[in-house]
Amino acid sequence: MAPDVVLLHGFTHTGASWDPVVAALAESYRALDEAYRVVAPDIRGHGSASDRVPVALEGVLHDFAMVAPGRCTLAGYSMGGRIALHAALALPGRVDRLVLIGASPGIADPGERAARRRDDERLAGEIEASTIEGFAARWAQTPVLAGQPPAVATAVQADRLRNDPAGLARALRGLGTGALPSLWDRLPEIKMPVALVVGERDEKFRTVAGKMASGLARGEVVVVPGAGHAVHLEAPGAVAQILRDF
Repeated sequence: MAPDVVLLHGFTHTGASWDPVVAALAESYRALDEAYRVVAPDIRGHGSASDRVPVALEGVLHDFAMVAPGRCTLAGYSMGGRIALHAALALPGRVDRLVLIGASPGIADPGERAARRRDDERLAGEIEASTIEGFAARWAQTPVLAGQPPAVATAVQADRLRNDPAGLARALRGLGTGALPSLWDRLPEIKMPVALVVGERDEKFRTVAGKMASGLARGEVVVVPGAGHAVHLEAPGAVAQILRDF
């Protein structure tokens, strides 16, 4: 029997962003005649969970424990990857394997983290003053997301419109890089296998992944050719294979 798979989305996305990966997993497991269960929940502040409060790490970890009562493979993209790291440390008995896509353990320097939190607070205020259409269009121009194929960019934009500004502002304040503590010093505590998935075009996070691998007991960097930051959106079949085989 294949393990349960839990998929955590990134900031401004919803669980529906994983649909292409879910479809590829279904095809893969069907070919192997294996049973499995996959869950891609909306994280607090996003989609159907936009109004769920408080939007804080403790609540999100509680939500994860509820959707994954047994052991699972846990995957996360960007913000979801950072939350997945926290989950692996807080609930190690629930996580067999970690698959982190374009993720980091946070900001180690306290001064830099405080500065990021101030920036995030300023951005949260701007989100609240915007429409979801206006903010989604603005966020699509984030440099790390550059170069997405047109079809991917269109699908991602539609997914962002499932959110509302107030929920995203709460998520940024409660789950942003400035809000959560750094886990760089705690990476050696993570004993399960960790796949650090990065796109070939994502130079920044390829560097981050290399540094993370050196601090993990069983970390492996997996570079997906031709992909950018959001590998699961640009190469869902490759991510499905990693989830199944890693």
